[in-house]
Amino acid sequence: MRHLWIGLICAATPAVAHDAEIIGATATRSDAGWHISVTIAHDETGWDDYADGWRIENAAGDTLGTRVLHHPHVNEQPFTRSLSGVSLPKAAETIWIRARTSVDGWGHERFELTLPPVK
Repeated sequence: MRHLWIGLICAATPAVAHDAEIIGATATRSDAGWHISVTIAHDETGWDDYADGWRIENAAGDTLGTRVLHHPHVNEQPFTRSLSGVSLPKAAETIWIRARTSVDGWGHERFELTLPPVK
């Protein structure tokens, strides 16, 4: 009987959503600003839970640019999306990227990206 109760409790517990994970990013500079590409992995279930954006931050956590993702990527994992024309401070050597999901909002983890030197 005890196993039955444990099974019923587990079945009644809602599934816990997980933060989207940034598994890679690149930055290239052009005359129009920076082009940032970010690769994200997330256990998406469809419209009810998906990675719906990412943002670029400075060391203090101020937002320098945001990429909104308008739909789930259930069958495209991991996936890469870019943001062009990003204006970064001239002295910036590093940026941080944070992902967002439709369920949990902005994640706690930040991905650190060292910018290539400006020539």
